[in-house]
Amino acid sequence: MSAAAQIDDLSFSHSGADLPALERVSLLVPAGESIALLGPSGAGKTTLLTLLDGRLRGWRGRVSVLGASLDPDQPPPRVRRPDTGFVFQEFALVERSSVLRNVLNGRLGRMSPLRALLGSPTSHDLEIARRALSDCDISDLAERRADSLSGGQRQRVAIARCLAQEPRLILADEPVSNLDPARAGEILSLLTGAARVRGATALFSSHQPDLARRFAQRIVGMRGGRIVFDVPTSELNEDATAELYREAEPMPGSGLRVVS
Repeated sequence: MSAAAQIDDLSFSHSGADLPALERVSLLVPAGESIALLGPSGAGKTTLLTLLDGRLRGWRGRVSVLGASLDPDQPPPRVRRPDTGFVFQEFALVERSSVLRNVLNGRLGRMSPLRALLGSPTSHDLEIARRALSDCDISDLAERRADSLSGGQRQRVAIARCLAQEPRLILADEPVSNLDPARAGEILSLLTGAARVRGATALFSSHQPDLARRFAQRIVGMRGGRIVFDVPTSELNEDATAELYREAEPMPGSGLRVVS
């Protein structure tokens, strides 16, 4: 089985923090799967995704992404960066730009440095961007400004931008935390479905067990910077889920605090 990412004995601490953000983490992410990182706020999910995106420095351990080792002190080479796409919790759109222009930003890493600097896409870039808009069902929004859109529409733009990048690994940090339950399901269905059609791997973080069960083939439970469990979705049980949120925060959707 080929791996989209492999992490061995990873540890990382933020400057000035009393406790490590990640501690002795090992994880294999098989190519082509949709996997959820599940856990409460502060579990280390965002830090782990940031690491795999090549934006974290000063970690210890061994990490490879799409067959290439990451350097704890250097960003990945430019030629490799487009292979990993990232969908941010807060969308990270250029607010005053059009939807199409935002999606075309996903092509910058595939352009020559000069074209990227000038913001001058080729007809091929435009074709891929418009296909991503269509796949996300927002072709009719192409000329709208990003700051005129609803939250669900904005996240669709962010996903389209990621798809336009043509990534082999899609990372998504709490991509539906700002959306109502109905919209959240739509967005995760879009994200994992688009990855599956493209043969890409999807790794998304969530603090909502029900959504993780619906859209992930495997669920990795995190708490306090450690991996607590790594199981197929069908094997996830209520006791394991409750343990993640023990004395941490109310269980999502229950209104009750879980205690030991």
